[in-house]
Amino acid sequence: MTASADDHSVDHAQTIAYPSPGARARQFEYSGHPHVVVLFGATGDLSRRKLLCGLGYLVASDLNADMQVVGTGLDDMSNDEFREFARRSIEAVGARKLTPEQWATFAPRLHYVPSSAGPAALAAKVVECEAELGDGVRRLHYLSVPPKAAPAVISTLSEAGLIERSRVIMEKPFGEDLQSAIKLNDFLHETFAEEQIFRIDHFLGKEAAQNILALRFANGLFEPIWNRNFIGHIQIDIPEALGLDARAAFYEPTGAYKDMVVTHLFQVMAFVAMEPPTALEPMAISEEKNKVFRSLTPIKPSDVVRGQYLGYRDEPGVHPESDTETFIALRAHIDNWRWAGVPFYLRTGKRMAEGQRIISIAFKEAPKSMFPAGSGVGSQGPDHLTFDLADESRVSLSFYGKRPGPGMRLDKLSMQFSTEETNRADEVLEAYERLILDAMAGDHTLFTTADGIESLWDRSIPLLTDPPLVKPYAPGSWGPNQIHQLIAPHAWRLPFERGWRAKK
Repeated sequence: MTASADDHSVDHAQTIAYPSPGARARQFEYSGHPHVVVLFGATGDLSRRKLLCGLGYLVASDLNADMQVVGTGLDDMSNDEFREFARRSIEAVGARKLTPEQWATFAPRLHYVPSSAGPAALAAKVVECEAELGDGVRRLHYLSVPPKAAPAVISTLSEAGLIERSRVIMEKPFGEDLQSAIKLNDFLHETFAEEQIFRIDHFLGKEAAQNILALRFANGLFEPIWNRNFIGHIQIDIPEALGLDARAAFYEPTGAYKDMVVTHLFQVMAFVAMEPPTALEPMAISEEKNKVFRSLTPIKPSDVVRGQYLGYRDEPGVHPESDTETFIALRAHIDNWRWAGVPFYLRTGKRMAEGQRIISIAFKEAPKSMFPAGSGVGSQGPDHLTFDLADESRVSLSFYGKRPGPGMRLDKLSMQFSTEETNRADEVLEAYERLILDAMAGDHTLFTTADGIESLWDRSIPLLTDPPLVKPYAPGSWGPNQIHQLIAPHAWRLPFERGWRAKK
């Protein structure tokens, strides 16, 4: 059955006080409904690194204390064995550690049903957990499974009768081309209403990504100059130092473009490029993001550099003649009034020199310089506004200023901000924590719609049909040499000539 939109609109929030670790009680808006979270792929890598500790923190910090978690997966485990698995995972690789007191609060709320037990056993455990929580319980199904396994999970939920009062979080990539995305959307819509579906991109859950909206639309300093008249080009650069990490079975048929660009970099680009929404609410923001995707011109193979790090074909599970790209850089254009003629440069890859996550807005240089030759003006490139999407949530504005001393010599200076320097640094939520809370509240602001993802796959057709050959690059480098021709006459911001200032 398909749920009605009325049952799954954004919940009326209630304000609660919660104790941040090591700080006084704060105020936070959240949905007041108790939830049973059904976690598919509960023993997988994402669950180990992010989801279990994130759910634990939401419970232990009272952001949503009324929660029970039912894990399910291929491993045969008892409740106690799953709790021990979760405890060891959080301690070893969890993105956020739990104190002994927090773990003692969270552990009794963890349950496990092996997938081999079937839909009836899963349904019985969910009903049991709902009885413990009382009235008004909602269900949140998190599909931390490979994309090809998603239809089987949806069928399991349908057979188990767990569709009503539920929402579902879908992991990326959502499809692998336009046809598969349409097919998956059609399949989902046979069971779930669009309002129930949350296609996740954890990059948009980061504090710095949301700060783009604040800087753009709340400040008279930036809003008037956020267009082609003042901005020369934009870079979204997300290199990774890590390699495959034993994920060849997933990565070989996927590659960097499907894994990262469609599901992450284009989503971030939409926040940078979208028009002002009519209100700071999910439907208005989603529509403006979708307008960006519809305005994106088809990705031409000639505007793309694909790379593969040396040694990739020797990785376990990789075909010895693999053409899968582990690196991609591209030039994108948005065909609308605001961005006509402004190139967007996107780059990501594995086994690169550093792991970074930046958005860099390059402003046009002054049309005429009154400064004499040799003064230094223009020697270090244009002024930049840079967002760091790492957990520190930093922003930097670089500009030319006079060097102290006699004469007129100019140096590149910068003003920097970090949430770590504020008295609310302890309130920063990890991306998955924020997104899980938003899904519980029915808030689609930071998620992708069916129309949005289909638009992106449609614009990807030329590249997917005729991809350029992969170019080799050395592990620990910044990618193939061809990336410099791609961005000329500009230059890549990474590696930085100056590092971020460390917190004192």
